[in-house]
Amino acid sequence: MRAMVFTEAGRPLEKLDLPVPEPGPGELLIRVSACAVCRTDLHIFDGELPDPKLPLVLGHQIVGRVEGSGERVGVPWLGWADGECRYCRSGRENLCDFPQFTGFHRDGGYAEYVVAHEEFCHTPPEDYDDVAATPLLCAGLIGFRALRLAGDAARLGLYGFGSSAHIVAQVARHQGQRVFALTRPGDQEGQERARELGAEWAGDSDSPPPEELDAAIIFAPVGALVPVALRALAKGGVVVCAGIHMSDIPSFPYELLWGERMIRSVANLTRQDGTDFLELAPRVPVRTDIETFPLGQANTALERLRSGRLQGTAVLVVD
Repeated sequence: MRAMVFTEAGRPLEKLDLPVPEPGPGELLIRVSACAVCRTDLHIFDGELPDPKLPLVLGHQIVGRVEGSGERVGVPWLGWADGECRYCRSGRENLCDFPQFTGFHRDGGYAEYVVAHEEFCHTPPEDYDDVAATPLLCAGLIGFRALRLAGDAARLGLYGFGSSAHIVAQVARHQGQRVFALTRPGDQEGQERARELGAEWAGDSDSPPPEELDAAIIFAPVGALVPVALRALAKGGVVVCAGIHMSDIPSFPYELLWGERMIRSVANLTRQDGTDFLELAPRVPVRTDIETFPLGQANTALERLRSGRLQGTAVLVVD
């Protein structure tokens, strides 16, 4: 099979012909139709997440069809959890002590085939074709979990307006929340898209929103945004850091946190998050913004993501 393979941090992915993987007990062999590119892939590529499997096929927003049955399935980041640790036994499999993540511990979807545990696959909504469904499987799922952790905030700020924020803005508006989008300074195109998706205000992240926020979700992997978001919060508000990696958070005065303000992270997702979000998405209905690339242009897609020149999600299409 054709695959784009990660061998070393910072080194371009290699186009290789690999054997088609063989599924083990409880696993499915899936022919990949499309796989969305995630910022987590870029963190792995840059060596910012330690100890990935090497060599590795990246990609964890996968839609394809099971060999033999033809069933359409989606493969997310959480590829397996042990079910036995204290976190799994308390309904927190996203914090499993011994997880396997797709495109990190297990080969992912930058290839013609992928093997996945059947119990950890999802059924993409019928309302979305294969390409449009891919961002729902991480940008959507992690965004949805971050939105839940933000609580019932009437005034929600989104720092960074990439793939996840595109989706979260729509869900938040569907739930009756007011959305304020804060993008990298000067990103007029991103701010306009935020307004089109329901944000009542969009501006630069280095300027305060027009009123206090009850919650802020930080999607950009920029630690310096944490005190910025805290400064914008009303008392009792929460800052949710939605990424798997972030640059160092600078020190800040305690007065920014005082007033029962909170900072928390989001770690991975549970299968229930996936079930709940994939049922909700067509009811909103969530629209996914897509830019497609052939599988062989995975390096180009990663660099487009790095540059911030994507409006929405890069998706690799496997022909």
